[in-house]
Amino acid sequence: MDKLSPVYTLNNECQDCYKCVRRCPVKAIKIQEGHACVLPSRCIACGKCVAPCPSHAKRVRSDIEEVKTLLQASHKVYISLAPSWRAAFSCTLEDLALTFKELGFAGLSETALGAEQVSIETAKILNQASRGLFISSACPVIVDYIHLYKPEMVPYIVPLASPAQTHARLLKKQLGEDISVVFIGPCIAKKNEADSNPDLIAAALTFEEVKVWFKQEDIDIQEANAQISEGIVGQAHEGALYPLDGGMNKTIELIGVKKDVQLTQVSSLHLFFKTLNEVNVNTLQKPLFIEALACAGGCVNGPCLASDEAHFNNVSNILGNIRYRDCVPQTSEVVLEKQFARKAVQKSEYTLEQIKDALKKIGKYVPEDEINCAGCGYQTCRELAKALLDGDAEPSMCVSYMRQIATKQVAAMLKSMPSAMFVLDKNFKILETNEAFIKEFCAENKNEFLANPKAMLNLDINLFVSWNNIFKEALASNQEVHKEHLKFQNKIYDLHVFPIEAGESLGVIASNVTQAQSAHEYVAKQAREVINKNIATVQQIACLLGEHMVETESLLSAIAADYDTKED
Repeated sequence: MDKLSPVYTLNNECQDCYKCVRRCPVKAIKIQEGHACVLPSRCIACGKCVAPCPSHAKRVRSDIEEVKTLLQASHKVYISLAPSWRAAFSCTLEDLALTFKELGFAGLSETALGAEQVSIETAKILNQASRGLFISSACPVIVDYIHLYKPEMVPYIVPLASPAQTHARLLKKQLGEDISVVFIGPCIAKKNEADSNPDLIAAALTFEEVKVWFKQEDIDIQEANAQISEGIVGQAHEGALYPLDGGMNKTIELIGVKKDVQLTQVSSLHLFFKTLNEVNVNTLQKPLFIEALACAGGCVNGPCLASDEAHFNNVSNILGNIRYRDCVPQTSEVVLEKQFARKAVQKSEYTLEQIKDALKKIGKYVPEDEINCAGCGYQTCRELAKALLDGDAEPSMCVSYMRQIATKQVAAMLKSMPSAMFVLDKNFKILETNEAFIKEFCAENKNEFLANPKAMLNLDINLFVSWNNIFKEALASNQEVHKEHLKFQNKIYDLHVFPIEAGESLGVIASNVTQAQSAHEYVAKQAREVINKNIATVQQIACLLGEHMVETESLLSAIAADYDTKED
């Protein structure tokens, strides 16, 4: 069975709101039959689509069972704990170590130890450079974005593995190559990193997953109250600054770089995209290092932090527990170099005519039709047109187009209705009507209103009909009201009144049943005449039968009497 991607969709829960399309910075979403599916080959696992999903259809893959299986198979499973742990757990490192030992882990070590190794090697690279651009490799979302969408910038990524991979390498060096390392942090994209580097990181869990696991096992971390450092393999120093915006640069400064090295930081994908578009590598006269993080404010604001604390409190908590060293080492214990290959997403190029044809499918025939409302999730109508050509979008995603279709269908339906139909606001002003209403109730100005139906809008309905009490009843009760055989202007109507918006608007259908009623009365009259004739006939027959019986009785009596006389 294929492994789920770190972010995936539950199709049966997905609604056609397109929030995930709007939030996805790289549009790695495909809409199919109204459902939004994540495209793993294009997803950078930033998690931007997960939290905003109103139906919780976007999910983060759980690797708890995989780690449980790993623990059952091996007693040498160690945790690489991300430095943002202080923002997720209100406890000490000793409490965490003891809690994880209860779950079966052999020990715990801080990922920030790997970060310290990366900072030392980064400082060396910057000190040896005379000019050029250098982008940090710490954030997997940033690295994957460059790989997939800015392949021309791949050569500028610092050729070092991430702190998590470097830390795993350090633990294996210290504890043995046969150990397994499980990373725990606030980042979804670390699951991609673990999937791509199983020899270093066996699995990656988020802080949210860990809290779910603790709940499953009925473990209360606050009750640990550990007093000793049992299970702690290594504690970090200045590397604990890494989850903060500018934290990596601070560690590099503590190590020391030459004066002409420019250290900058960019946190948030939006700002990073903008930075890459603005920077001109050819004009750089000095080494420029960009500490790039996908989450605004740094990893301390990661998508799976699972913390109720305010961002400022989390930052303060981390800063207040940094263990600075008087002398930062200049030589790293582990160097894990990494060359980044290009694996760009292939983008299709379309002609202007193809784009125009696609625009026509969403009712955009001239440039003025392209309102660029972004309701579909794409910033412009042309972006949606390209997505349609790519097969990643559907015409129904265009809100204005669907409204146009609905309006046309409603207009056609209203026009073809034989009954008079109209919509009223709470003050009984006309909001909408059809031709049948004009023909039925507008005898004086019928031709004028037929030529210009909009002239009827906002007119008081009492100018045309006198059913105000019925309208008030429906508006007050918010219930449908049916009235039959209402007489108005020598005609008879069946009335159906229904609420559209509670207390705000009503819909009314008035059916002229005069002819049907007349026909009914004619039939009833004819039936009564037939019945009367039948009754008369029956009475006549009964009368005739009565007379015949009397005559017969008299005749028989006479015969009988005559017979008796003859016998005597």
